[in-house]
Amino acid sequence: MAGDEIAQRWDHTQISDQEFSYRWTISNFPFIAEEMLQSITSPTFSIGANDKWCLRVHLNGVDEQSADYLSVYLVLLSCPKSHVWAKFQFWILSAEGEKTKVTKSPRAFRFMPGQDWGYKKFILRDFLLSHAFWILPDDQLTLFCKVSVAQVSLSLSDQNKKPGILVPRCTLADELGELWKNSQFTDCCLVVAGQEFWAHKAILAARSPVFRAMFQHDMEESRKNRVEIPDLEPQVFKAMMDFIYTGTAPDLDSMADAILAAADKYGLEHLKFMYEDALLRNLCVENAAHTLFLADLHSSRQLKTQTLNFTAAHASEVSETSGWKTMVGLYPHLVVEVYGSMPAHCPFLDHPIKCLKRS
Repeated sequence: MAGDEIAQRWDHTQISDQEFSYRWTISNFPFIAEEMLQSITSPTFSIGANDKWCLRVHLNGVDEQSADYLSVYLVLLSCPKSHVWAKFQFWILSAEGEKTKVTKSPRAFRFMPGQDWGYKKFILRDFLLSHAFWILPDDQLTLFCKVSVAQVSLSLSDQNKKPGILVPRCTLADELGELWKNSQFTDCCLVVAGQEFWAHKAILAARSPVFRAMFQHDMEESRKNRVEIPDLEPQVFKAMMDFIYTGTAPDLDSMADAILAAADKYGLEHLKFMYEDALLRNLCVENAAHTLFLADLHSSRQLKTQTLNFTAAHASEVSETSGWKTMVGLYPHLVVEVYGSMPAHCPFLDHPIKCLKRS
């Protein structure tokens, strides 16, 4: 229509990196290593105005596969937002002042408060100690960490700028977590290994289709408001319940097998995907056969596909592990699937029919 004005708006989203380097010197490191301490943690440091971080070194790795290594992790302790995206790199400063063992993250990782990312096989402990004259001058380990935190800003056009109100972050997860932690206003009892835990039927039903079915139909659990959980350890059960109430999944590495099984049984798909990702990130030659078994057992399609591809690419090494030999004897159908994922001719693995005969 003639004379009408066209409203226009120009917005601009900018993503920038805020970089920060942190130097941590650990004195008398050979003595600390010989004392076989589990881990040591750096002093707290800040990158942004309110973010708090630290470094953690596990002297004996974090699992059986990394027991001979130093594991190094960057830990987000707290931040005003729900999460932070960050890249990071670690290196050791040698006696000559040169960087050695430089390890960079391949991409930005999503850190939530209390979560860590790093490398469980950062450097062999024996190598570090045997080259002390070079890497541990004056018995000091100097570890550097460089962090790049993504900063997102939105600029509005002048025509549309209006006074705003600072909206605090949503605390729903914290408040639901308090209901679980303090057993407030509960209406059902969950029994795990003889221990009683009080919870809320509405929350359980909203988060898990299995619990929903228990309470929705005329089942014994619904009538008595009491549910027996016979196949979970209390530690695993508590981690599962923390996720149900808050959406967070602590300790992704140490309980991945057990919580993957719990997530599969109780229909917690998001939790299941989180632990599948943890298993995939830790996939190596030594645990490939076991990971493949878990993926098949719990119908984890993406994890199974990735593990089959990894096993095919590292066939010669995987075939020498005890996990593979166990799988040959107990799960021959998986051996057949691995063979089917490999090129037409592979000298490292026997034909699956031969494997079956040996078993």
